[in-house]
Amino acid sequence: MTRHDGHPVSQATVLRLLRDEGLILGANYQRERRRLAERRKAAFAKEPTGPNQVWQLDFSEYETTTGGTWRIASCRDYWAKYEFDAHVSPTANMHDAVAAVELALAEAEALLGHPLIDECQIDEATGEILPVLTIVTDNGGPFRSFTFEAFIATRPELRHVRTRVRTPGQNGSRERGFGTMKYEWLFREEIDDGLQLVEHVNAYRHDYNHVRPHEAIAWNRPADVYAGTADPTIPNFETKEILPTT
Repeated sequence: MTRHDGHPVSQATVLRLLRDEGLILGANYQRERRRLAERRKAAFAKEPTGPNQVWQLDFSEYETTTGGTWRIASCRDYWAKYEFDAHVSPTANMHDAVAAVELALAEAEALLGHPLIDECQIDEATGEILPVLTIVTDNGGPFRSFTFEAFIATRPELRHVRTRVRTPGQNGSRERGFGTMKYEWLFREEIDDGLQLVEHVNAYRHDYNHVRPHEAIAWNRPADVYAGTADPTIPNFETKEILPTT
């Protein structure tokens, strides 16, 4: 963050400041993250190489102060970490799952400037449209329902993959996205009802996609990676190599 503000600092200084504030994670944290990554990759036939190849979808609950408990359903692009428009409802059923995908498709196609199906290739042998986008979910009831599967069947550009039973780590990017939404934004506010929740979710999405840099995509912003103006493996600022003094 300091480098984005134009203040060059050494890694040793950053480490000392983080340690003083108690922000250094345990020694086994990265090992556990790698294990989660291995399980998550097993959910995909191949690692995505760009946006709109793999989206992860799930529900997350949020209890307002006076308006009851609401469910947030939204898709997240695995490559760019882009958070699509969220569907907020008091229920978490198959219709809500379909609505979340429809919202994400509408936003994606608006950003692309054309229908997602235009990105698909045709099987030369059969003439069938080959799906370009995989929707990854867990094995919850809404995603196993006939309604949801029938919706996917009507969209030849989509393919649905469910993670293995009792392996939430395979949908880990979506879970971490919800965690960030709650702990960095929603839990810091007094949200009275569903309407206020929608406003805060939208404000969070703007900040997350367009303002906040992300370590997982080399300190770029999801909107830039999604649009192709930034590479998720290349930082958007110059780094200095610190050589040993001896």
